[in-house]
Amino acid sequence: MAYEGKVYTFDSQENFDEYLRHMGVTDEEVIKKYATYKSTAQLKKEGNKYRYITRSSEGNNEVVFESGVEVEDVGLGGVPVKCVYTVDGNTVTQVGNTSKGLGTAKREFTEDLLKMTLTSETWDGVAYRYYKA
Repeated sequence: MAYEGKVYTFDSQENFDEYLRHMGVTDEEVIKKYATYKSTAQLKKEGNKYRYITRSSEGNNEVVFESGVEVEDVGLGGVPVKCVYTVDGNTVTQVGNTSKGLGTAKREFTEDLLKMTLTSETWDGVAYRYYKA
């Protein structure tokens, strides 16, 4: 896994503002901030567990998980969310049960790119966030 431990920095996004609106974010300034702030993402393997680390000027988050086991995570606005992360090769899929139904964040890691695909069972759209190594 060549991507393990590598830091990926936010580069661009598609339709993320619409995803945020669907998830209940109504303040346009907050949407603009979420859609443009420079965050980083990193995945580390620690034995049979993983540590997914995000850092930004708006705050940092680390979640330690075992593939397929439910964990307590933090969603938009710091709201606690129960999630299951599943690791399959270079793909980490996170499914969270939110007030808007089940939401999925699929993270595909390559040597130089992290592509995050965001969907919700109650939204017909798809949002993407791209991070470069």
